[in-house]
Amino acid sequence: MGEQNPAITEAHGHRNLLILLFAGFVLSGIATTIVGPMLPIFIRRWSLDDGQAGLFSSIQFLAALGGTLASSAIAASWGYRPALVMGYALMGGGLASLNADTHAVALTATAAFGLGYGLITPGTNLFVAELGGAKSASLLNQLNFAWGAGAMICSPLIALALKRNGLGILLAGTAVFGGVLVLGLLFVSFGVQKHRDDVNTAGVASAAIGLGVTISLAAMFFIYVAMENGIGIWSAEYAKRLANGIITGMTTLAPMFFYAGLTSGRAAAPLFLRHLHERKIVLGALSLAATATALLIASGSLPIATIAVFLAGLGCASVYPIFIAWLSRWYGAAAKKIGGILFALASLGGSAGPGLIGAVSKYSGSLRIGLLVPLAGAIILIGLVLLLHRRTAA
Repeated sequence: MGEQNPAITEAHGHRNLLILLFAGFVLSGIATTIVGPMLPIFIRRWSLDDGQAGLFSSIQFLAALGGTLASSAIAASWGYRPALVMGYALMGGGLASLNADTHAVALTATAAFGLGYGLITPGTNLFVAELGGAKSASLLNQLNFAWGAGAMICSPLIALALKRNGLGILLAGTAVFGGVLVLGLLFVSFGVQKHRDDVNTAGVASAAIGLGVTISLAAMFFIYVAMENGIGIWSAEYAKRLANGIITGMTTLAPMFFYAGLTSGRAAAPLFLRHLHERKIVLGALSLAATATALLIASGSLPIATIAVFLAGLGCASVYPIFIAWLSRWYGAAAKKIGGILFALASLGGSAGPGLIGAVSKYSGSLRIGLLVPLAGAIILIGLVLLLHRRTAA
């Protein structure tokens, strides 16, 4: 109980800020995943092939890469606030413009909200990790639960908007949400933004963490986000093809089941983290994700694919928050500098994963074969986690 008190006390001191950050991650979850349920609409509207469709995700996460790199530079000079304010302004504006009549404008809008959540993601995660201290994995799972909630409601909101011909109204609503966050962040107190260094953590990090660990962790950030976004973004299109190419409410909702699994797992993670070692949780989760992706590839019906997508999301749930907790714990005060690089690689993975699935699908003539990409990613991640265990204790 004693070791929780400093983190709890500091978290209460930042309560209003944390409320805004958690609410902002709900909007970020919508923005990160909205391309998935929109992709069948884009494909039909502009007669895109899989390679062209994958360009939306590639541009989205390349822009997020730029935002991530800019966020680190901005935070180092002016603190967290400017990057967060600019990020949510871009996110709201980009979402409002997504349902454009022209392909180029829709791509530009995608780049805008991609840049936006690239600006807000590193600072939010690292700030919350600092506040969490020894319990950072649990607090980060709660933060990313908020992200998962936004991701989960995205598909049903799109489906409802399409049914009632209200897509423009929905997207305008997300822009208003972004505007409210901008106003709140302009006036809320950030307190002392340069968090005190944990001498013990910094000492352990300098002694235990070498170049090999850093390279492995960087690869894990890249591969994980590539895997998660690949499944999330292509699940609606995969479901549509299982339904003989017809866009229905169920096919549009396919990403919702993935993010429902993701959100459920993150809600339960703090309970499991009390009793199980983080490494065991990650290995079990990745094994479930790999098995579920294999089931998705083998599925021949929409119900089986839906179950597989949910289980894949459940498997992905706790992996990324624990990776971020390891980053914060192992590197101590240096996490801000190293984290900028790792979050940039995560954004690059978010661009590469769905794009690679689309490219493999295009040249093989089968989206099933394209989904071998996230399956391979899950298997590689298991190997990297086992390798890290030999080098350092999580």
